[in-house]
Amino acid sequence: MAASIRTKQTECLKRMINLNDIPRKTASVEPVWKVLVYDRFGQDIISPLLTVAELRELGVTLHLLLHSDRDAIPDVPAVYFVLPTEENIKRICQDCRNQCYESYYLNFITAIMRRQLEDLATTVLQGDCVAQISKVFDQYLNFISLEENMFTTRYQERDSISYYALNRPDAKDTDIENIRDAVVDSLFSFLVTLGTVPVIRCPRGNAAEIVSEALDKKLRENLRDARNSLFAGDMSTGQFSFQRPVLIILDRNIDLCTPLHHTWTYQALCHDVLDLHLNRVVIKESAPDSETTEHGHSRPRPTKTKSYDISATDNFWNNHRGSPFPNVAESIQKELDEYKASEGEVKRLKNIMGLDDSDEGAITDLMSADHTSKLTSAVSSLPELLEKKRLIDQHTNIATALLDQIK
Repeated sequence: MAASIRTKQTECLKRMINLNDIPRKTASVEPVWKVLVYDRFGQDIISPLLTVAELRELGVTLHLLLHSDRDAIPDVPAVYFVLPTEENIKRICQDCRNQCYESYYLNFITAIMRRQLEDLATTVLQGDCVAQISKVFDQYLNFISLEENMFTTRYQERDSISYYALNRPDAKDTDIENIRDAVVDSLFSFLVTLGTVPVIRCPRGNAAEIVSEALDKKLRENLRDARNSLFAGDMSTGQFSFQRPVLIILDRNIDLCTPLHHTWTYQALCHDVLDLHLNRVVIKESAPDSETTEHGHSRPRPTKTKSYDISATDNFWNNHRGSPFPNVAESIQKELDEYKASEGEVKRLKNIMGLDDSDEGAITDLMSADHTSKLTSAVSSLPELLEKKRLIDQHTNIATALLDQIK
């Protein structure tokens, strides 16, 4: 089975963070410790795919925003992951002049223009820090993978490429072109990550045709230069001829009703009722009791927020996100009962481990081969059991927050 888009993008990110080398999972090889610097767009791409623990395994000791106040760490390499904007290029040049890091691995989310690359090279020459620039890469990762086979173009400044922005009456030609270029760039990055050139199909006479023609042109320009083509690996295998998928691009106007439907499923309710963005659910918790002021008046306690990350390994979410909400509540209770049964078994074996002299039956049970294997299995399953309990608590809190809002 072909790898999902989420898996492929995660592999690309791990290779980039590993200084553009394939990560090797061996205990004897220690990772190169480094600093990861990203802008808001890069942060949105990385956060749904890699946890802090996974970044640590890849050798990332610090992960910082590009435009935040950062202290110089002159003996550590830095991996940059940013959009090639004028503002970001200037800040990178400033970091080079200030000798913030030992070496710089510059990774741009999308292709950097030649003029910007020349500006960067000029600044580096003037600052006498050419040797510190180790690598410069165009990563073509300008999209956000939210599920195994679903992605979105962007989260930051998403209103600028929204349906309203495209169809508002006062939209200028330059605005339409900017939206087209943003969508095409994201789709092109998606295809580069998949490593395939599709057959493009679209209806005529609407925005879908505009995007399709621009994407087709960009693909043809890249394929024309066989030596530098981003799809060169596929031409040798004949994938163009025999394994090309179909990319269907449609205009939202052909189906305006679906976005207005608010279904009773778990994921849809989380998106409509709670704050669900980039696989993170944010719940507002307000204390039921109130505070009493010095004048004897009561006032409600301030609202607290709690966030929950929905990871790719969350089996409960994967299995029940499309289920009706009442079924989700039943499934949570079922998972809780199974957890309690497993926890009871572990506690029973723990009591047997105590070897109370008065409980000869427990000692006899412990000496049997069957209970020894059960004890070994219980100990090895403890981490999995704790993770299951964390997920049950997480989804219990999310479901409770949904129920409170529905009421």
